[in-house]
Amino acid sequence: MSAVLEPRAQVNRMLGHVALHYDKVEDGPLAARVLESIGLLLTQHFPLGDGSEFYRFTVNHREPNRGDGIIYLSRLPEAHRDLIRAIRDSLHVGSPTEHPTVARMRAAQAADPEYTFHLGLLFDSLEAVEQAMSRVMDLSRSDPQLRGRINMELNRARPGTPEVDRRLDASPLYGSVKRYAYGRNGVQAFIETDLLVSGPLGEGLVIEIDYVFPGYKDHILSVVEL
Repeated sequence: MSAVLEPRAQVNRMLGHVALHYDKVEDGPLAARVLESIGLLLTQHFPLGDGSEFYRFTVNHREPNRGDGIIYLSRLPEAHRDLIRAIRDSLHVGSPTEHPTVARMRAAQAADPEYTFHLGLLFDSLEAVEQAMSRVMDLSRSDPQLRGRINMELNRARPGTPEVDRRLDASPLYGSVKRYAYGRNGVQAFIETDLLVSGPLGEGLVIEIDYVFPGYKDHILSVVEL
């Protein structure tokens, strides 16, 4: 019997979940604090057998028990940790004989937070983005355990839409920003932290927070401008 396929237009698809990892056991609670400060809702938390912690967060506060918009956080599995360490040893990371591709990759990432894998979150309020970044800034400055472990970068919308330009000029977060996104009518905020593992060297993850001004067909998430 042949299966009857449902028309694509009638199927609702959404992003279900993303799994994030930390390396050291003690980094788990710190990484979870950063995610909560961004505005994610912690819906589950329990210890694992190796002494680490497992966390479940949801993006949507209004419907936290749906099966979408979930971010899991747990310790990087042992085999993966061993692989990363073997890669770092092979490239002599941190030594005088470090492979030149390491410095090249780090420079590229520093110049563009979107250069490699990153997690993007979309907020429906610019004020919420401003408040989330303010909380993260306060954490990175006031908590000794987080000091030096969080970097932030901002991109404002490309100029040219008067009402958007005026709002961003008045923003406590974006008013003095001179970096611009790859498009108009939206902003980006980047949080990079080594509390979360990503990339072949396991050196950190970038979390991007976006906001799109309503009422514009063309914006940073619909049209890329190079």
